[in-house]
Amino acid sequence: MVDKHDYPMTRSALEELRAELKQKVEVERPALAARLKAAIEMGDLSENAEYISAKEDQGFLEGRIQQLQAMISGAIIIDERENGTGAVRLGSRVTVQEDGEDPETFQIVGPVEASPIDGKISNESPLGQALVGHKVGDKVRVQAPRGESVFKVISVS
Repeated sequence: MVDKHDYPMTRSALEELRAELKQKVEVERPALAARLKAAIEMGDLSENAEYISAKEDQGFLEGRIQQLQAMISGAIIIDERENGTGAVRLGSRVTVQEDGEDPETFQIVGPVEASPIDGKISNESPLGQALVGHKVGDKVRVQAPRGESVFKVISVS
């Protein structure tokens, strides 16, 4: 039995997951089934590289479909609007500055849609965990692989 998990995410991330699931189920799965059928028709499955490759691809595809279904069914939409407290929370956009560095702005998101390169950090990352609950002017210490860093919260929206 698969444990049900909660997956906090923005509405746009949920829509992206739904689109990916639709693509996998309606396009990729039928194409893979046709590939498998063609490989089976070649005969002697024990030494049929195309069949073996297609079966491996099928395993990966079905695993991703199950993963997407679990994330969609466990989706919890985070409200990206200002919550009035001024504290960093899921959905917040927060600008921080490390001593001697330029300010950086991040959106705090769930792990499903984290993409630091796109300015989205997970609430479960070291920086995300450290920022949640803090307000403008607060300094937070973050333990990261490169050592401890101190960030000042410049703005929260």
